[in-house]
Amino acid sequence: MSLTPKQKAVLEYIRGYQGEFGYSPTQNEIAKHFGYQSLGTVQNYLVRLERDGHISKNWNARRDLKLAPLSAMDSSTTPQSTAVTLDILGRVAAGSPIESFGSSQTLDVPLSFLGKGDHYVLQVKGDSMIDEGILEGDYVVVQKHAHPTNGQVVVALLENEATVKRFYRNIKSEQIELHAANAKYSPILVDPSVRRIQIEGIVVGVLRKL
Repeated sequence: MSLTPKQKAVLEYIRGYQGEFGYSPTQNEIAKHFGYQSLGTVQNYLVRLERDGHISKNWNARRDLKLAPLSAMDSSTTPQSTAVTLDILGRVAAGSPIESFGSSQTLDVPLSFLGKGDHYVLQVKGDSMIDEGILEGDYVVVQKHAHPTNGQVVVALLENEATVKRFYRNIKSEQIELHAANAKYSPILVDPSVRRIQIEGIVVGVLRKL
């Protein structure tokens, strides 16, 4: 399938930006360049470009859009991609924590999303991560990992309720902060000695059904 003019424009902007600065633009920079009011619009283009094999994205890095080689960018064809079928374990809140696990559905996920270890999928409910381009109804691909580093987007289990947030740990106090990507939500502060918290994994990809 050939790129639409808008898809091609976004792809060429990313390529030109990387050529000029040596790293990729953020979603906010792409939105500003094209005059888009919503990061969701940018995310729609990135999801389609990634699905067709033109780019890959690490969802825990602000500037990690990777371009496929130019030889793969023939406008009349779509690069062949490989997908892996993963279990959808349920729904996870991107607003306030809710119960999430318990589903027998599956989803085909591009192999480029996956690293070492086990992975699974959760469907997002809520709007607290919209500034990261994670919208209600999206599917997050999660790598099972119990020890995230500061700034990574994680799935956290708080007393048997799950939520997706950006993770920070205070080294001195051991207090954990779970930050939303929406100004109307305050951080969730957790003292592990008082409230049980378990990190279920790190978000490594986002899929959206258009």
